[in-house]
Amino acid sequence: MDQESRWKLRYEEVRMFILENKRNPSKHRIEEHDMLNWLKANRKALNAGRLKLERVEAFKRLMEMMEQYRRKNQWK
Repeated sequence: MDQESRWKLRYEEVRMFILENKRNPSKHRIEEHDMLNWLKANRKALNAGRLKLERVEAFKRLMEMMEQYRRKNQWK
């Protein structure tokens, strides 16, 4: 399996997780750490300008989806 197909597989895994669970991967659940680490690494690469151009648009769509389920302050 090459790097591009692994990236697409992980992308689909994270996207399906968000759609099914209506939340983002949690740092408090061990079984979700791989997805969270993948997201953080790709966000860091995007901000540094190192993310491949063909991945940028897909990752930005994923970030928009994550923004819907962003944690809100319960006291406001």
